[in-house]
Amino acid sequence: MSLTSRRRFLGSGLMAGAAWAQAPKRPNILFVIADDWSHGHAGAYGCNWVKTPNFDRVAREGVLFTNCFTSNPKCSPSRATILTGRNSWQLKEAVNHYSVFPNEFPVYPSLLEKAGYSVGLTGKGWGPGDFQSTGFAHNPAGLPYQKRTAKPPYNGISNIDYAANFGDFLDQRQKDKPFCFWLGGQEPHRRYEEGSGVRAGRDPKAVQLPSYYPNHPVVRSDMLDYALEVEWFDEHLGRSLRKLEEIGELDNTFVVVTSDHGQPFPRIKGQIYEQGFHIPLAVRWGRNLAAGRTLDDFINARDFAPTYLELAGLKPPPSMTGRSMLDLLKTGKSDPARNVMLIGKERHDIGRPNDAGYPVRAIRTPDFLYVRNYHPDAWPAGNPETGYRNVDDSPTKELLLSSFDHHYQLAFGKRAAEELYHMPTDPDCVINLAAEPKHAQSKRQLRDRMDEMLRQEGDPRALGRADFFDTIEYTGPKKHSYGSWLKNQRP
Repeated sequence: MSLTSRRRFLGSGLMAGAAWAQAPKRPNILFVIADDWSHGHAGAYGCNWVKTPNFDRVAREGVLFTNCFTSNPKCSPSRATILTGRNSWQLKEAVNHYSVFPNEFPVYPSLLEKAGYSVGLTGKGWGPGDFQSTGFAHNPAGLPYQKRTAKPPYNGISNIDYAANFGDFLDQRQKDKPFCFWLGGQEPHRRYEEGSGVRAGRDPKAVQLPSYYPNHPVVRSDMLDYALEVEWFDEHLGRSLRKLEEIGELDNTFVVVTSDHGQPFPRIKGQIYEQGFHIPLAVRWGRNLAAGRTLDDFINARDFAPTYLELAGLKPPPSMTGRSMLDLLKTGKSDPARNVMLIGKERHDIGRPNDAGYPVRAIRTPDFLYVRNYHPDAWPAGNPETGYRNVDDSPTKELLLSSFDHHYQLAFGKRAAEELYHMPTDPDCVINLAAEPKHAQSKRQLRDRMDEMLRQEGDPRALGRADFFDTIEYTGPKKHSYGSWLKNQRP
């Protein structure tokens, strides 16, 4: 039975129990997601200072994507996009970091569970934020399997044994049912054991630094600490693949390996520049996919959910605005429509007067990144007096804070209302072309196209209802709020 015929047979896509016994075997789904891992930092992308043999294996035996993006480069909004198949400005409160997760948007693990899949989670699922008060019985990413622990090799690495917990799930599941499992590594999220990369014998000179950082030993060492945590995540991926091989399920498992957003360094995580929202992606599905291919088509993280549902023979609900990438994977033919991406944010971490956000929208094409900063008078990384809270604390951050040079300005300084970067020649996004007359037409066309696409997607900001975003409650710790900072100042 073909996939199209199966969808007709299923009707609504939620037939359960005995009906599935008559259908062909549906593939398992293993979704492996790192926390704060940037695109390019893997051997498959030509990187020689981050060792990722297992990600490289998935790419070698499957498909490597060069242009996968998240619509919002912060943990909880990015993960909400993955689960619901919607861009973050389409998710009401879930657009923000540390908010509530509305339960009105179907999430793919629940839909698959209703359709007969065993569903599980280990490590980090959706979060940080509040899903309990909106009616979820457990994390939206799946039923947690968190019992197994292990002693990590370095401080800062989680003691959750992701691969062992995945093994428990496989042992305990109903063997006659396909599974969908979310393996959420908490690495390479900070904090790191400072200097661990150098002590492990890694060469600081091998690190390839972006142009917005100084060539300094502190930054190179910090990067190596990050690399060790990526490699720990990759090790759990390898153990999970070997477990699937042992039980004979690897080639019937659709394996997706990616990240939620870029690395936890200044001007990357939480910021609307290329390395913040550009994420790694490799997919493997045994003999069902031709191996060793590289695809340059633009993929949005919201495309994962409809892909998984189509794999299971289900029709994605109308709420999902992403597009399945299954045809692209199977045929390998480039899709001309996959050449544009929208990115944006509202409030991530607090630390401005009235704990206001820093709203941004952007559009990315093969040639340009156009960025619209709606409040250019505000500090994009958070106010200086509260410590630039939208940048994770790190040795690199401390170094840049002490410099007050152009590297400091690029990381923490105020930004122009409009930014325009030519991606083929300026992938680090450091030369703003927005004010140059020769790029005026390109800037106008991109701005108009972005605004029209956002209106079509129902973005409240594009529809003149931006005040909604100011009503969203911050559910995280208040210690870095502007009010707390004022209260803690000495008279």
